[in-house]
Amino acid sequence: MTPESLVRHELAGLDVAVAESSNPDLVGTAGRVVDETTNTLLVATGEGVRQVPKAAATFRFRLPEADVVVDGDRLVARPARRTESNGGSLWQ
Repeated sequence: MTPESLVRHELAGLDVAVAESSNPDLVGTAGRVVDETTNTLLVATGEGVRQVPKAAATFRFRLPEADVVVDGDRLVARPARRTESNGGSLWQ
C-alpha cells in the first residue's frame, strides 16, 4: 500500500485520526480502524469503538512512509466496490 493507492485498499487495521469534521465532537477521534461500512468507519479508541461517518470527516491515515489525508467523501462506497475501482480519484 502506498499513499497514492490508499483509498483502493482495505482500511481495517490502519491507524487513523479525524482531522476535520462538520461534527466538532468527532475531531481528534483517533485509533485503529476495526471495520467499515459503506458510510462509516468503526474506530477503536482508548474509550471504546466510535462510529465515524465517512462523508462528515477528513481523515489522516498513518502509513509507515507518510501520513495521508483523505476527504471522507472519497471513501463513501462499499469497501469491496471501492477496492475494485481504478479511476476517478486523485489517489488511484
